[in-house]
Amino acid sequence: MTSGASIAVEDVSLLFPLYHGNGRSLKRLLLAAASGRLAEDQRRRVVVRALSDIDFRLQGGERLGLIGSNGAGKTTLLRVLAGIYEPAKGRVRVEGTLNALLDPSLGMNHLLTGRENIVLRGLYAGLPRARLARLEEEVVAFAELSEFIDLPVRIYSAGMMVRLGFALATAIRPRILLMDEWFLAGDSAFLEKARRRVEEMVLSADILVLSTHDNETIRRWCTRVLWLEQGRIVADGPPDEVLARYEAATAVPNGT
Repeated sequence: MTSGASIAVEDVSLLFPLYHGNGRSLKRLLLAAASGRLAEDQRRRVVVRALSDIDFRLQGGERLGLIGSNGAGKTTLLRVLAGIYEPAKGRVRVEGTLNALLDPSLGMNHLLTGRENIVLRGLYAGLPRARLARLEEEVVAFAELSEFIDLPVRIYSAGMMVRLGFALATAIRPRILLMDEWFLAGDSAFLEKARRRVEEMVLSADILVLSTHDNETIRRWCTRVLWLEQGRIVADGPPDEVLARYEAATAVPNGT
C-alpha cells in the first residue's frame, strides 16, 4: 500500500537540560553520567543527550517497530514525531493526519467534563458539527462511563481516565498512528475491547510507529524495526533480521 502519508526524520538530536533542584533531574544526571550521554549546550547548561543523530524516512504502507532497553529513547522519539518535543538539531517532516496513543490523558483538560473533552478534541481535529455529534455518541458508548461522562475529568479514577482517553484517541482514525505500549494499561475488563480497536486502527493506518518490548507484537504488526540504545540507532531493517540481532545481544547467559 502506498499513499501520500510520510515521515522524514533528518539528523535529529534532542537535549534535556538538567536542573539539580529535584530528584528527577538527579536521576537523569546519574543515568546520563553512567551511559556517557552528558553534554553541554550553547548556554553552557549540563544536558542529557536523549536522542543523537536520528535519521530515517517512512512511506505509506510501512509499519515501524521501535525496540531497545529501558531508557533507549523509544518513547522520546515518539514524542518528537508527535511534536511534543522540539529537536535541538535537525528536523521532522510529517505529511498526513497523525494520532499519538502515548498517554491516555494527553490533550485532556482535567477541569472540563468528559463530554466537554470529547467536543474539544473534535474541534481541535477540525470536525464539522454533524461529525462532532457522531464522535460524542461513539466515545460515550465505547468508554462506558455512564453518568461520570458529565462530571469533571479531575475526579476520574485511573481506570476511568484510561477508558475516556483511549476512546477519544481512537475515535478519529488517522493516516499516521504513533503508539506506545504503555497506552494499553488499564483495567482487564476493558483491555480486550481496546486491543481489538487498536488492531483495527493498525490495519487502517497508512503508517504505524510502535514502541514495545513485546517482540511477537513487532513480528505480527511491523514491516520494519528500528533498534535504539542510548538515544542512537543501532540497527534499522526487516523485523526478523533486527530482532535476531537484538535478542542475541540481550540474551541472558545460562547459569546467571
